[in-house]
Amino acid sequence: MKDIFLIFSAFVQLAGLTLYAEDLNVKVDTFPTKEMHAQNKTIATLVAKEISQTLPQVVDKYTTLVEIHANDLILVYTFEINSDAKSDDAIKKEDKSRMKKAIFSGVCQSSSKFLAIGINTSYVYINAKTKAPLFQFDITQEDCTQSL
Repeated sequence: MKDIFLIFSAFVQLAGLTLYAEDLNVKVDTFPTKEMHAQNKTIATLVAKEISQTLPQVVDKYTTLVEIHANDLILVYTFEINSDAKSDDAIKKEDKSRMKKAIFSGVCQSSSKFLAIGINTSYVYINAKTKAPLFQFDITQEDCTQSL
């Protein structure tokens, strides 16, 4: 009789733990939007701070990542382009569309987890010598979904 009582007691406790675990899932699934926004903003700020410690970073022969900062839920990366003899207009005309395709593809793959939680990305390109703006690419999860 004691064995049946112990088995029954264990079953009741297990059922109670299962219900408690299900209750926890509901609480996690309904995390308040305001708190989620604040948490994601903190994540973006920490990511920018961490990456900033390694700058500048040479990307290729012409491009260097010189700054990153968080603007609310947007990670803003600033790159300088060493254009040599090429004019700003030529860079905008010849390189923008080619770079856009490569950047969107890369960001959509490498930053998918950030994009999924609403931390978007902006890539700003400026002339290395004059600091004049050349172009900017703003990337959201929706952009990545549409490009599939």
